[in-house]
Amino acid sequence: GGPDSAQSQFPTPVADISNPLADALRDRYVLERVLGRGGMATVYLARDLKHDRHVALKVLDPDVAASLGPERFQREIRVAARLHHPHVLSVYDSGEAAGRLWFTMPFVRGESLRERLRREGILPIDEALRITRQAVQALSHAHREGVVHRDVKPENLLLTEDGSTQVA
Repeated sequence: GGPDSAQSQFPTPVADISNPLADALRDRYVLERVLGRGGMATVYLARDLKHDRHVALKVLDPDVAASLGPERFQREIRVAARLHHPHVLSVYDSGEAAGRLWFTMPFVRGESLRERLRREGILPIDEALRITRQAVQALSHAHREGVVHRDVKPENLLLTEDGSTQVA
């Protein structure tokens, strides 16, 4: 568990992998390690060289891009970039490098709700209600902006070290 729990799941540092994407982004970002993999993308912990901060860099899988087309991922980026709310993970930057679409978001120090549930099982009612309230506030904001999330699951609810919930 904890903020570095993804490190134990994916112990290979990106620097040890021959990676055309890492090479293409090296003037802007240094890919440090894989944080997670989903059905559409891989998320890396990266160092933003311009702003000297860690970010999460999400990269669309090439097979998904070929089957769905890049438009869906680019639409996800545009939609996320226009949402501004304390419980919505924002978009910092986006682009294409080495033939791969990517975007960056804040790196959340903490864990996903899935990780917390695996570790603790049942949450205390006050904590479960707080997480639910904050997630609903984020989703309500998105809905008012004409956005339907379509992938709300414990992996996409990030719990920060200070107790806040971020919807990814």
